[in-house]
Amino acid sequence: MNLGDCNNFKDFRRLASKRLPGPIFNYIDGAADDEVTYRRNTEAYDSCDLVPNVLAGVETVDMSVEVMGQKLDMPLYCAPTALQRLFHHDGERAVARAASKFGTMFGVSSLATVTVEEIAQIASSPKMFQFYFHKDRGLNDALLERARDANFEVMALTVDTITGGNRERDLRTGFTSPPKLTLGSLLSFAMHPMWAWNFYTKPKFDMPHLSGYVSEGTNVAVSVGNYFSTMLDQSMNWKDAEELCARWNGQFALKGIMSVEDAKRAVDIGCTGIMVSNHGGRQLDGSRSPFDQLAEIVDAVGDKIDVICEGGIQRGTHVLKALSVGAKACSGGRLYLYALAAAGQAGVERALGNLRTEIERDMKLMGITSLDQLSRDNLRFRNPA
Repeated sequence: MNLGDCNNFKDFRRLASKRLPGPIFNYIDGAADDEVTYRRNTEAYDSCDLVPNVLAGVETVDMSVEVMGQKLDMPLYCAPTALQRLFHHDGERAVARAASKFGTMFGVSSLATVTVEEIAQIASSPKMFQFYFHKDRGLNDALLERARDANFEVMALTVDTITGGNRERDLRTGFTSPPKLTLGSLLSFAMHPMWAWNFYTKPKFDMPHLSGYVSEGTNVAVSVGNYFSTMLDQSMNWKDAEELCARWNGQFALKGIMSVEDAKRAVDIGCTGIMVSNHGGRQLDGSRSPFDQLAEIVDAVGDKIDVICEGGIQRGTHVLKALSVGAKACSGGRLYLYALAAAGQAGVERALGNLRTEIERDMKLMGITSLDQLSRDNLRFRNPA
């Protein structure tokens, strides 16, 4: 199997599983507890059917959207994810270049392995900085100022990682960042010599936004769950979010909103966007899927704030279903991380290209020429068994 054989999400996942050592692949692929929410994030779309119109004259379609003041050429962007140079030696550089080629937004994590300054030089399309609220307030200040100085257009505060989720695959594989060799992982690394060669011969793995402030994740092998539980500020509250929003004084979103009550509070503190997200099922297993919860939130605040549906997106039809409910756009991490692991920038470009082609084709099959023509009239939800 090679990149030319990758025509959908599952193909990229299969190729990534061949390219990555087991602990690294399972870090991307895994979720919390029994992974019920992880599976439901995608299965939720299967409970909803599209109702197309025909004879609509769809020779030319426009799939552009405006989200938090940013014009995107497609209604899907690359959500921020950590540790990308673990999956491919180019890491965030590859994703930034691919996102720019497709005119869509790229989210850069606080736990990125390439600096915001370098991404700013690479990316010509809109950029989002994902903010983790650390106990170290000096680090928080530095993160905000670096993102501002690098001219990032959007800041997103992640609010659903107040402690680490129970990611049992990582416990079984011994995954840490940076990776450490154990008897259990040594064979897997040895069986993937190209990954090992790139990891150990390319510039040293680091999370540069944290350097000088914390050792966890930079020069000490630690699990991501331990990082969340020990380095992030568990006292973070709505006052902290409001103050951060005011200090940023620009496009500001909360990432990880799932309740109507919290969506309304996001409006009250001045947010311009919210990401309806359960962190890809990696935090609270048994929580509701973003698509299942989307209508309630859109009905409550959709006329006041941009609502993004994040999680479980694998197909262009998933995007059209979410937009029909009322989301302004969709985002995801695994949808490009598997592709990054499979083939670097070329992989991410192919994944985004596949999805863009699907969205365009599906718009034509739905009988629409612009995304604002979508509505809940296009949807029918099946009754649960």
